[in-house]
Amino acid sequence: MSIQTLQGVWWKKVDPAEKLWIGIALVWCLILFAMMPLWHFTGKQNPSFETYRTTALAFQKKVDAFVEKNKVGEDKGVPVVAAKPGEDVYMLGRMWSWYPVLKFKKGETYRLHLSSMDLLHGFSLFPLNLNFMVLPGYEYVLTVTPTESGEVFAVCNEFCGIGHHNMVGKIIVE
Repeated sequence: MSIQTLQGVWWKKVDPAEKLWIGIALVWCLILFAMMPLWHFTGKQNPSFETYRTTALAFQKKVDAFVEKNKVGEDKGVPVVAAKPGEDVYMLGRMWSWYPVLKFKKGETYRLHLSSMDLLHGFSLFPLNLNFMVLPGYEYVLTVTPTESGEVFAVCNEFCGIGHHNMVGKIIVE
């Protein structure tokens, strides 16, 4: 069998209805493509953050120093820490907890440093719609300004083992 050039029209012409749907899909893709950067800057769902390389030991030392300096109480054996507005605030994720409990003032801005000691964790603030991946070996710095008083819960939204369902931290906003 040899390769031969096809003769005549061997394909089926595209129907007008199919052309319409291809055009609609193309326009919709372009709209969504334009919305991604626009929503990033105006949606306030995924704020920009800084990332630094670190080690678990180095980040643990920062957290321990922060807790020692700013501890104001305890909540079920976990230190409650209240930092001054504008200060750097540290929280670490480890199997299966967020440590420590943070206390913020409404309307004040803080720099929240996050890192994981062991595994990939998801940092999700409930009831807000704020989600970040927290990886070991990296320090993430978010600028946070609470706008409502009450308790906000930090939930791990990446499966991290058998105690994953208990990995809930707390941020108290006064």
